[in-house]
Amino acid sequence: MAEAEVIPNHDDGSLDGSRAWCHVMYGLHALSALSGILTSATIVGAFVFGWPSIIAVIINFVTRDKVSGTWLATHWRWQLRTFWFAALWLLIAGVLMLTLIGIPAAILVVVSTGLWVLYRVIRGWLALRDRRAMPVAVAVAA
Repeated sequence: MAEAEVIPNHDDGSLDGSRAWCHVMYGLHALSALSGILTSATIVGAFVFGWPSIIAVIINFVTRDKVSGTWLATHWRWQLRTFWFAALWLLIAGVLMLTLIGIPAAILVVVSTGLWVLYRVIRGWLALRDRRAMPVAVAVAA
């Protein structure tokens, strides 16, 4: 069973630069997702393969040491997990597309993952705006 880890939401202003970077990363992810909505690409395809999201992931990896142990670290983790799980589900959809029977399931996976990505980007960005940490599940020893 997993419980939510409590991260203190104390912000004394020293995290303003990192918070700005987090807004930039959410904006880049949103731009990728929006390009999936407005073009012939899928939301999840544009999110995983779009340059804005790839740039956001690079920024995330380069800057995550600066927020380690703060409430902003939950946003860094939230964004990375969103990206990598979306990539995993896109890979699963690609494997399903290889069989005639799996095509409807693959379409369902792509659409569902696209909606999930939109949810994660919107929820995370709104929480960041309100200076709230994202929920982080931790394993509890039995």
